[in-house]
Amino acid sequence: MDDSPLHTNISNSHAIGSLMNHQRNSVKSHIIDSKIKSYGIFPSFDSLHQEFTPGHRVSDKFSDCFSFNLVNKKGKDNIYAQKLDDLVLQNSLSSSALVVTDASIKHNIATSVAHVHQANSLLIKTVHHAVFITSSEAELFAMRYGINQACNKDNISKIIVITNSIHSAKLIFDSLSHLLQSHLATILSKLRLFFNKSQDNSIEFWECPSCLKWRFHKDVNKDSKSFKPTLFFPCKISWDYCKKTNSDDIIKQWKMRFQASDGKGNNFMDLLDDNFNIIKPSYIKGGPWLQAFRHSNALCARAT
Repeated sequence: MDDSPLHTNISNSHAIGSLMNHQRNSVKSHIIDSKIKSYGIFPSFDSLHQEFTPGHRVSDKFSDCFSFNLVNKKGKDNIYAQKLDDLVLQNSLSSSALVVTDASIKHNIATSVAHVHQANSLLIKTVHHAVFITSSEAELFAMRYGINQACNKDNISKIIVITNSIHSAKLIFDSLSHLLQSHLATILSKLRLFFNKSQDNSIEFWECPSCLKWRFHKDVNKDSKSFKPTLFFPCKISWDYCKKTNSDDIIKQWKMRFQASDGKGNNFMDLLDDNFNIIKPSYIKGGPWLQAFRHSNALCARAT
């Protein structure tokens, strides 16, 4: 049974079958035929884009203009919440912008929320929706919109981004995130203009876990989860989401084929973790397909 989405008859110039021989030979990484899993075309990775060119990247030219502040996992939540309150008070001048973001996904519909504060007032409150994208894409879109709004204000010299996804924030300055390039290029281009205005301009990223229930982030978290999605046929699906669904399908097939003892080969070896549970395939977002489980990934192989 084929449970894949219905295909469209519209010719797709980005399909693998339409590539010329020299184009196929130049492909050096895993690609997905957009005819199989995609309803739309997304921009391909441009390694020559100026925002990703060594020596010209924002991370190379303005390394002192941005910073990341992470939660101390061993610290107390109330102490860190007070630290965030102090941060807001210290940056209550009109020259500072506070961008608080969050995102959530329900029934494959992502909700991205960004609140922009200035001088202790909520200036901008935005909510955007997208279908069939990953949480990293949704979080990055929220940051992208909030940063864009803050950079557009002439008197802003400092931007403070508070998010529960500091990992996604770090991806902004990671030139190897090919699938997220469209978001990253837009954010970096805006930050380049912002930093060029003055050598004193800066942006800070602060981590704020949802479980902390800090007052400003609690508001965006509530907005991101209050949306009641209506299911509908998708018009687009991202490549990053394709990787996730494909990996999920592979794991399901593995369970169906090897979980039952009568489906295993005579020399099939079950690997056990420290708790004597069978190790199953998994994957890490943006990382290796097999999850690091304190054992060598090389051990996850079928014995011959």
